[in-house]
Amino acid sequence: MSLTGTPFFLTTIVLVVVALALPLTLWGKVGGPKLVRHVTRFFMLLFAQVTAVVMVFVVVNNANGLFDTWADLLGTGNHVSAAADLGPDGTGGTSPDQQPKVAQKFKPASDKRMGPGVQETQLKGRISGVEGEVYVWLPPQYDDPAYKNKTFPVVEVLPGFPGSAKAWFGTLNVNTQLKPMMEKGEVAPFIIVAPRTTLLGDVDTGCANTTGKVNADTWLSVDVRKMVVDTFRATDKPDGWAVAGYSAGAHCATKLAIAHPDRYRAGASLSGYNDPVGEPASLTAKTPELRDANNPLKMLQRATTPPHVALFLSGAEGDGYQGGVAIKEAAKAPTTVQVSMVPAGAGGHGTAVWKRQVPDVFRWLTKHVAH
Repeated sequence: MSLTGTPFFLTTIVLVVVALALPLTLWGKVGGPKLVRHVTRFFMLLFAQVTAVVMVFVVVNNANGLFDTWADLLGTGNHVSAAADLGPDGTGGTSPDQQPKVAQKFKPASDKRMGPGVQETQLKGRISGVEGEVYVWLPPQYDDPAYKNKTFPVVEVLPGFPGSAKAWFGTLNVNTQLKPMMEKGEVAPFIIVAPRTTLLGDVDTGCANTTGKVNADTWLSVDVRKMVVDTFRATDKPDGWAVAGYSAGAHCATKLAIAHPDRYRAGASLSGYNDPVGEPASLTAKTPELRDANNPLKMLQRATTPPHVALFLSGAEGDGYQGGVAIKEAAKAPTTVQVSMVPAGAGGHGTAVWKRQVPDVFRWLTKHVAH
């Protein structure tokens, strides 16, 4: 039974009802010695508590897109078949453009909570050694005959940790929010791509390449990117690509944009952080060397040539804002940085806050990504 499916949710409701009914109907009817009666009643109360907690967890999980599968919840999932040393550019010395096309077959997303138009596929990354699901939503103009010869810009969207690739659609409603805005011309007609980012059970990859562990950077910035270009009418030029994320995904978005101006022109960070220890479960927080190598602020400071990227960084006091200001102060042309403060009392570190920012983020992306 699927962790996020309706049958499991309904099952938890039924169990709660049963758990409440048991003590109400059987409390005075429990027989036997005094100790047996007390133990029986204790377990009835315990059963009621456990079922209530499970039901609340399911509601919260489904609302926030935290865990997709039982393997994700239990930390037993592994989507990595190989993690070779792929070098500083993450390609292993190969040229992705010269590789055979990766035209994937897509089907409508099985989870209807993601809204209309979302498609899914299972991708095997040829270079990264990662396998996982990728969700894609096409803008309303994509099937319009007037746009039949147009290639579209792309935004790769990343969740936090733990986090589901479905969350930008099922929780932040990025597609249903943006469709009318695209139809009115308020934002550009972006293809929106959401790849799996939970690749090693209960460990956050930091969206980095860690030899012997996982090549998460290559999965996101090479394999997924090539598949999208090969399968859809998506631009292959960096000017038409951006990456956006919230929480741990925000850290990833900033880092990927700074590291790969040859792949992304813009990055949007919602409540992110610079030092990888912002997510203690991250592989990149394990040693001082990894922390330094994967801190986007330090990456920007030591860049011999400032990356040609635009960054949008939003956050509240103590939750991303100061990190954004630090990056803005370190940036040199042609890097550009816009920092936005989330006001106190807006809702804290949560999906409700990020959902409200979606229109503004995509208005900003429209100004900085070629379309």
